[in-house]
Amino acid sequence: MRQCSDAQVIIHEVGPRDGLQAVAEVYPTQGKLEWIRAEVDAGVKLIQVGSFVPPKLLPQMADSRQVVQESKKIEGLTISALVPNQKGAENALDAGADVLSFVLSASEEHNQRNVRCTIAESLERFSKIIELRNSEPRFRDVILSGGISTAFGCTVAGQVQESQVLGIVEKYLSLGADRINVADTVGFANPAQVKRVFTNVLSLTGPGIQVGAHFHDTRGLGLSNAFAAYEAGVREFDGCLGGLGGCPYAPGATGNVVTEDMVFMFESMGLNTGVNFEKLMKARDIMAQHLTNEPIHGTLARAGLPKDFEQRPSYV
Repeated sequence: MRQCSDAQVIIHEVGPRDGLQAVAEVYPTQGKLEWIRAEVDAGVKLIQVGSFVPPKLLPQMADSRQVVQESKKIEGLTISALVPNQKGAENALDAGADVLSFVLSASEEHNQRNVRCTIAESLERFSKIIELRNSEPRFRDVILSGGISTAFGCTVAGQVQESQVLGIVEKYLSLGADRINVADTVGFANPAQVKRVFTNVLSLTGPGIQVGAHFHDTRGLGLSNAFAAYEAGVREFDGCLGGLGGCPYAPGATGNVVTEDMVFMFESMGLNTGVNFEKLMKARDIMAQHLTNEPIHGTLARAGLPKDFEQRPSYV
């Protein structure tokens, strides 16, 4: 997975996983693959294509193995997949995922609801996944990402202390995480808080560890929080085409930050996302074909690009 300079931003599309996990109608496998191919063609090269959880819990993710395997045929794509435990990691590694996104919650209460164990037990699971990845040479290039959900607040428990988040980051690093992802799962964060937390997270990780940011637009602050994280030094951002999503175990959690709106924000600031707007909007249309009863969000789709706005020539 590429590193980037201060003038570059990496967009991590999480729609095929986080966007679809809260959708009632089952999205067809070939539709997912068509969506993924269209976004890669638009320049989005890092996509979370599925989640290796029991199908009875999330029927939308029952085809994750097939989606990963088929996505391996797409040139230039780095495939990420969510894994909650060692069994999920085994399946994701066997399928060929490039990035394993492990997740635990900074809120003990939410962690119990989401993955049915304590934070300490989740961290022990992560250590076993590290051992699994390191046990076979064929897995040596797989990136293990330590995710922290409800890092800015929890609809179940309320306030989450910053010290709790930073302590989890330190534990992840001590166990050997290659990447850290900090998530405002339920849209509690504000820009001042985001800038402070990510500044402190980046001081712990240093330059060798990629840090990603994940925001929901529950209270209309998603893009503002993404900008605050950028100012703190973050260069990788999760987004969801059409703003789909929401955690099934977090009451009130609405959609993710809209990928196309976030791309526009960064590109309008003179930053390079590598994403082509025209092709991205085509990917949005392809995604929407199989969502007959699901609201699709986005201000760029409604208003269009400003007059005389020019796509960065560095798009490839």
